[in-house]
Amino acid sequence: MHYIKRIFVWIEGLVDPFAPYHESTPDARPLRFALSHLRPFKTVIAIAGVAGAVVAVLELGLIWYAGRLVDLMSAGPATFWGDYGGEVLLAAIFLLLLRPFAVGLNAMILFAGISTNMLPQVRWRAHRHLLGQAVGFFQNDFAGRLSNRVLNTGVAVEDSAFLAFEAFWQAAIFAVFTLILLTGMDWRLAVPMAFWILAFVGFVLWFAPKAGKTAETLSHRNSLVTGRVVDSYTNIETVKLFAHAEREQAFAKSAMRRHRLRFGALMRLFAMQQGAMAIFNSAAMLMVVGPALWLWSAGHLSIGEVAAAVAMALRLNTMTGWIMWMTVRVFEHFGTIREGLESIAVPQTVIDRPGAPALTVSNGQIDYQGLSHHYGKGSGGLDGIDLTVKGGERIGLVGPSGAGKSSLVNLLLRFRDVETGRILIDGQDIAGVQQDSLRAAIGMVTQDSSLLHRSVRDNILYGQPIATEEQMIAAARKAEAHDFILTLQDPQGRTGYDAHVGERGVKLSGGQRQRIALARVILKDAPILVLDEATSALDSEVEAAIQSTLYGMMEGKTVIAIAHRLSTIAKMDRIIVLDAGRIVEAGPHDDLLAKDGIYARFWNRQSGGFIRVDATSEASA
Repeated sequence: MHYIKRIFVWIEGLVDPFAPYHESTPDARPLRFALSHLRPFKTVIAIAGVAGAVVAVLELGLIWYAGRLVDLMSAGPATFWGDYGGEVLLAAIFLLLLRPFAVGLNAMILFAGISTNMLPQVRWRAHRHLLGQAVGFFQNDFAGRLSNRVLNTGVAVEDSAFLAFEAFWQAAIFAVFTLILLTGMDWRLAVPMAFWILAFVGFVLWFAPKAGKTAETLSHRNSLVTGRVVDSYTNIETVKLFAHAEREQAFAKSAMRRHRLRFGALMRLFAMQQGAMAIFNSAAMLMVVGPALWLWSAGHLSIGEVAAAVAMALRLNTMTGWIMWMTVRVFEHFGTIREGLESIAVPQTVIDRPGAPALTVSNGQIDYQGLSHHYGKGSGGLDGIDLTVKGGERIGLVGPSGAGKSSLVNLLLRFRDVETGRILIDGQDIAGVQQDSLRAAIGMVTQDSSLLHRSVRDNILYGQPIATEEQMIAAARKAEAHDFILTLQDPQGRTGYDAHVGERGVKLSGGQRQRIALARVILKDAPILVLDEATSALDSEVEAAIQSTLYGMMEGKTVIAIAHRLSTIAKMDRIIVLDAGRIVEAGPHDDLLAKDGIYARFWNRQSGGFIRVDATSEASA
C-alpha cells in the first residue's frame, strides 16, 4: 500500500492546479476554454493516451483469444493440455494479470492525474478572474448564480476531460482494432461492421447536440432557480419582516416551473434515444452474426472466429449505450460551460496597467481634477468636480441622496474608472497604480458593514492579517467591541473571538457589526480614512463613547466622511456640499452657517440631525 500511495502522489504531482499562469480573459468558446485548461496536462494526457489504448487492446485481445481457445478445444481434451497447455498458461498470465494492472494504472492516471487537478484548476482560475471584476459586476447579478457557474463549470470541464479518455479514446481504439481483427478473419465481416460504426457515430453526432442544447437551456433554468432560492435565504429577515413567505414561494416556483419544462423536454429526448439504441443494437448483431454464420457454413471461418466475432459485436452492443450517454453528458457539460462562460469570460473593466507601480503615500493629499462620471449614461452622476483635500485634512461630504457623495468615494477607491478627468493621490494618478496598493492605503467604514462568515478574530484581522493578538484586542477595545465580543457564542460552541458571525454578520446586531468593522479599520491604520455613515448603526450612548476614538483615528490622516447626521461632521476642517453632482458650497461649519446658504438650511431643517428628504427642492426654491 505504501508504494501504491507513492505512485498516486507522483501522478497527482504531475500538475499543479494552482501554478502561475498567463492571466487573460478566458476564451468565451467552450471548446477553446476547455482546451486551454488541458495545456498543463500534456504529460498526463500522453500517459493517459497510452494507458487507455493498452486497456482497449488488451480487452479486445481477451475476446480474440477466447475465440482461439474455442478452436484449440475443438481438437478434444486428449491432446489439448499437452499441445497447448503452455500457451494457455502464458495467455492467462499475460491477459489476466497484465489487464488488471493496465486498467488500474489507467484509472490512477484518470482519477489522480486529471480529475484531482482539473476540477480545482478550472474553479481556481475562474474564481480568480471574477475576483478581479469591478464591484458593479457583482451588483448586476445574483451571488448564488455566479458561484453556481464557477463551481459547475469546473465539474463540466473536469468530467468532459475524464470522459474523453475513459470513454471516447478507449472506444475509438477498440473500434479500430475490432475492424482490423475482423478484416484479418475475413473482410466481408469488417465491411458491414464499418458501415454500422459510421451509422452509429452519425446518429450520436446528430442526437447529442440536440440533447446538449436542451441541457444548456436547463442549466440556465437551474442557475435561475439557484439564484432565486439563495436570494430568499440571504434576505430572510426582510422576507419575514414583510411577511412575504408566499411571495417568495411564488417567485421560486415560477423559476422551478420553467426548469421542469426544460427537464421534461430533456427526458423525452432520452426516452426516444433509448428506442433508437435498441434498433442499433439489434442491427449490430444481425450485421455481424449473419455474415459470420454464412462464412462459417462456407468454410471461410472457424467456430472460434465466429465466437470471437459475435463476442466483439456483443461488446460493441454494450458499449453503444454507454458511449451515447457519455456523449450526451459531454454535450450537456458544454452547455453548462457555455452558460458559465457568460459570467466567467467577461473581460475585467478595471485593470492595472502593465508594469503599474505601487502607490506611495507620503502626505495623503487627494486631488479631483475635472472629474465627470455619468455611469455611461451621458448625464447624472458627477459633473465637473475640482476638489483638493490636503494631506491630513478632514472633510465632510453633505448632500441629499443621489448628489454624488458615494460616487466620489467609489471612484477614489477605483471601484470604477473615471470617464473624464482624473484623481491624484500625492501627485500619482490612481488609474496608473496597482489597485491593491491603492485600496491598502485607504481604510473605509460603510453604513452597511457586512462581515465575512468567519470568526470575529478573522474579521478584525482582515484589516491587518499579520497583527498580533494584543494589537487586535486593542483595536476592538478602541471600537468599544471587546466586552460584547467576549459574550458571543455560536451554535458550534465557539466563544469570544473564535465565535463565527454568520453570513454577512447576521448573527450580530447592526451596532455590533459596525463596531467590529470599526475595529478592522482601526487595525488597518491606513493613511487615508473614508467614513460613510460610520456611526449610523450605533445607539447614541455607544456613538458618544466611540466619537473620541473616531477623532483619534483621524489624527494625522486624510479623512473623507459622508454623513446625513450633520452633527457627526460639524467639527471637520471643511464641509463640501454636493447637489446634482456638483460642489455648491465648501467651507468650515461655522462659515457655512454664516453664509446662510444651502448648508445652513440643511442644518436648520434637519430633524434629529438628519437632512430632510425634501431639503434639496426647498433649498433651491
